[in-house]
Amino acid sequence: MDLRDDYDYLLPRDRIAQAPTARRDASRLMVLDRAGGPPRHARFRDLPDLLRPSDLLVWNDSRVIPARLVGLRATGGRIAVLLIRPLGDPGSGGGVWEVMAEHGGRLVGETLAFGRLRGTMEAWEGTRGRMRFDGDPRGPRAGDARRAPLPPYIKRPKAGDLRRSEDLRRYQTVYARAAGSIAAPTAGLHFTRGLLARLARRGIEAAAITLHVGPGTFEPVRADRVADHRMEPEHYEIGEPAANAIRRAKDAGRRVIAVGTTTCRALESAARGPGLVPQAAATDLFIRPPFDFRVVDGLVTNFHLPKSTLLMLVSAFAGRERVLAAYAEAVRAGYRFYSYGDAMLIA
Repeated sequence: MDLRDDYDYLLPRDRIAQAPTARRDASRLMVLDRAGGPPRHARFRDLPDLLRPSDLLVWNDSRVIPARLVGLRATGGRIAVLLIRPLGDPGSGGGVWEVMAEHGGRLVGETLAFGRLRGTMEAWEGTRGRMRFDGDPRGPRAGDARRAPLPPYIKRPKAGDLRRSEDLRRYQTVYARAAGSIAAPTAGLHFTRGLLARLARRGIEAAAITLHVGPGTFEPVRADRVADHRMEPEHYEIGEPAANAIRRAKDAGRRVIAVGTTTCRALESAARGPGLVPQAAATDLFIRPPFDFRVVDGLVTNFHLPKSTLLMLVSAFAGRERVLAAYAEAVRAGYRFYSYGDAMLIA
């Protein structure tokens, strides 16, 4: 029986990265060979030399929206609201959004001020609410209320948010294009324009797909039995250029290297649906051991939370015991974990 606790590990708090490295590609990179052998240690800037010139690198070009809004109650208290998705037609200048907020049930009927924007919590059920805004919560009227949707383990001062502008810039990949994610596809945060140019000069082909990261990616596994967990659907798109590039690579026996678990899920979802053709669809694919990977031959990924669906995906790709041993080595070697942390290359 595959249990949630089978994917647990010990992590000291000081290993959770609170800020990105000064340079994106200066982060550390653990290299794990799927065929066996101990992990090797490198820097992310070494990636061009660690890949083959015949490889196809596929990344997720979804752009993170400033989905975390800090609002003021009538009492003067501050409340953080996370935008999940728009509900229906925004209409003339306003909009209703599905949201998450701490103690959100207490806010039903209350109007919060987000800069020059107002939002009223109309309903709450479970962990989600419905908030009606008098404008676009992603737009300029929200002003300084907008924040990067950092995960809760990254702590920022409640007053001042001195790192707000830096987080809005760094919690975004350099190749981000299509707005729609409420969390970053973090494996891509390590790439720089210069590194992309070096990869291209080495002859490594690249293709972009889109998966808009929603709660499905980071929703915790609450069921004791892993098989009882259900992923919330997320929208993905594979355009014609990417579909053609991936199909050519597979037909030629070349490796497809997915940048991030979101890219991996989109590609493996396509393989179980219409195939490697242009498509736009929703996926609730939960990749966990055992799993037959039909497209992805290599994976660039960050270090993930214990008992998370992301750790389970990586374990399906490289083996649970092997991955947990590599994580233990990363802890001993001082790697930085989670969104702003270091990375792994598994191929």
